Amino acid sequence: MITFPAITLCMIVKDEANCIQDCLESVKGIVSEIIIVDTGSTDQTSEICENYGAKVHSYKWNNNFADARNYGLSFSTGDWILWLDADEELDATNKAKIPEFLANTNAYLLSLPVLNYYGKSTPVDKNNAYLIYQLRLFRNHINITFQNHIHETLFLPTEVMEKDIENIPVPIHHYGYLQEVTEAKQKGQRNLQLLQHELSKPAHSPWIEYHLASEFYRQEKYLQAFHLVNQSILLFLQESQKPPSLLYKLKYAILIETNNLEGAWPSIEKAILLYPDYVDLHFYMGYILYELGKYTAALQAFEKCLELGDYHTKYLVLKGAGSFRAWRYKGLCLEKLGMVDEAHEAYQCEKNAKIS
Repeated sequence: MITFPAITLCMIVKDEANCIQDCLESVKGIVSEIIIVDTGSTDQTSEICENYGAKVHSYKWNNNFADARNYGLSFSTGDWILWLDADEELDATNKAKIPEFLANTNAYLLSLPVLNYYGKSTPVDKNNAYLIYQLRLFRNHINITFQNHIHETLFLPTEVMEKDIENIPVPIHHYGYLQEVTEAKQKGQRNLQLLQHELSKPAHSPWIEYHLASEFYRQEKYLQAFHLVNQSILLFLQESQKPPSLLYKLKYAILIETNNLEGAWPSIEKAILLYPDYVDLHFYMGYILYELGKYTAALQAFEKCLELGDYHTKYLVLKGAGSFRAWRYKGLCLEKLGMVDEAHEAYQCEKNAKIS
């Protein structure tokens, strides 16, 4: 008889009464322990958590997400840690297989696909999402902790190497970027304050400029965002590091939003040379070429998107960039090139890709 490892859910919360129940329902039957770090709720969050058997620990907020998460880890007794936010839900598909998977893996960390939905409010359009694989399950008691005041990430001991990481296909649905959520919780203002404080530190990471650029981008302050993302790229280069793919994705998203297509072409080709398998960069290039009237070249870019597909574990990917969105633009290119029958076939493929 297989003995399944115990899983502890660790969360930090504040005034999450409108969503915490859905989150906790999504992990029912999977986790054996729930540790909640409450940083100052004034609603029914703690009571709802306790109704699910959670151990709730009050914590004085010190503007440091990593500290709060590490405080929760100090109370965790399970063999594995699952960490979520209150505005996230574990997908019902295959989640029941997680304990069996943990019982049979030699990995130290597991990466799960996180679907970040965008739009105004719920119910969401499931096609409007960005997908990224994140380390959300890790073995307890091996000194894995969180680091960074904001946009916290896992700090791994030197003995935990990349070979100890596996991917499992159990999605996490994240609703925290919906407009109604960010406005209600004033996330943008909070994040800007924390990031600007980090920016003032002389030895800060170039990631701070990127995260600031992302916040300004979400607020449609494109000039500030573009300046900061370019600064982040430069700082990574000055540290003799290859700038992460996220920076180039954001840079060209800004140029597209501001309709600065001449500024985006042909420089995007250099970004693609750095990340030739990043489907979103090829999709952006196809869009830019299409808008510039270069339909044959755009068609080739969208065909490359379809070749790369939607499944990627190391990039932040717009859902459909390698499937239905690429088919749509392939059809538009074919129409412009006078290939009407082929265009209709592409549109049918778009519909089929959305259904699947």
